[in-house]
Amino acid sequence: MTNLSIETVSALEIVDCRLEPTLRVTVRTESGASGTADVPCGRSTGAHEAVERRDGGSRFNGKGVADAVEIVNEEIEPTLAGRDVTDQRAIDRALVELDGTSDRSRLGGNTMTGVSLATAVAAASATDLPLYRYLGRADAGSLPVPLFDVIEGGELAESGLAFQEHQLIPVGADSFSEALRMSAETYSLLGDLLEERYDARSRNVGVEGGYTPPLSDPRDAFDVALEAAERAGYGGAFALGIDAAATHFYDDQTETYAVLDEPFDRGELVEFYLDLVDAYPLVSIEDPLEEDDFAGTAELTEAVDAQIVGDDLFTTNSDRLRSGIERGAGDALLLKVNQVGTLTEALEAADLARRNGYDIQVSERSGQTPDTWLAELAVGLSATQIKTGVTRGERTEQYNRLLEIERDRDTLATLSEPPWS
Repeated sequence: MTNLSIETVSALEIVDCRLEPTLRVTVRTESGASGTADVPCGRSTGAHEAVERRDGGSRFNGKGVADAVEIVNEEIEPTLAGRDVTDQRAIDRALVELDGTSDRSRLGGNTMTGVSLATAVAAASATDLPLYRYLGRADAGSLPVPLFDVIEGGELAESGLAFQEHQLIPVGADSFSEALRMSAETYSLLGDLLEERYDARSRNVGVEGGYTPPLSDPRDAFDVALEAAERAGYGGAFALGIDAAATHFYDDQTETYAVLDEPFDRGELVEFYLDLVDAYPLVSIEDPLEEDDFAGTAELTEAVDAQIVGDDLFTTNSDRLRSGIERGAGDALLLKVNQVGTLTEALEAADLARRNGYDIQVSERSGQTPDTWLAELAVGLSATQIKTGVTRGERTEQYNRLLEIERDRDTLATLSEPPWS
């Protein structure tokens, strides 16, 4: 045993921002250094994600994680006790071997994610480094550009919009703090404008803090968001992005997509995206087609002058990302650690993406907690972008941590340069 040896691994059932159960895992070393990580949980999930371990039954409507807590305390701790907390790869490999399934269903992707992340946080503490510096070492670079989900639809809100997120991107900002201020001012004025144009209920927000006006056409969402930017004095300083999350409005029986209350086939939807990019400063499109349509996504990637981000398409999985790279599908990876199960696997996917010219967009889940490892990960990876919602404490804590990093590290004060720069 050494001072870097893991002494204990423990878990606690807590609740996320939706008042649904999730895990808080703590790893403690022989030296007394410890690290804690909360596990985020998704609502809009892809079919190829790591499977969460949930209790079933009536408790918490079947979503309890008491079994996962027991697995951490009774099975994972004996496996990891005595291991070097800084050997992340070996620890994550031990978790994968202990699970023994391809979809992480025995231990649970949520269980493995919590242990893996808590290990990294403990290692950073044991080596007296902030997590972003521990993860990135000398390569930790500039701060990510934030994408603000100002109007929600799809699985996140009952607004009538098929697309899940309609984003403002502060491309005219020179620093993270400026990007945040510009976006906050515009978001506030957008609420005023929506109330003027529709009614006070338009100020209601979805899962991630974006407004939910009674709209069905994404062009109306774009128009009002850009008008708010103009009113705020930032005309031309914002670009637009969307998370279409197309799998969730795709009918696999008819092979059509329900957009604008009409069925679009793949070709028609691709043409719709092309028209949107021609008409608006739309620079980022996430999951434009259903999660297994590599060919269609490759077609759109080739045709459109905008970043194409793979979330459900890649699920932070190196094998799926490799398939996308081989086909030319997409040019950016949405990175969510709990989609794949361990930090090592997520970092491997990020490395594969970067080596093949793909940008990296680090992302939250709809079920977040105020734990700020997400912001640290984005900086440690030198990710060009971060997506973490708009309002609510679990979202704003990510922004506040990035502000601290900006203050403490002058060399990180500038923003990254995504492909639209």
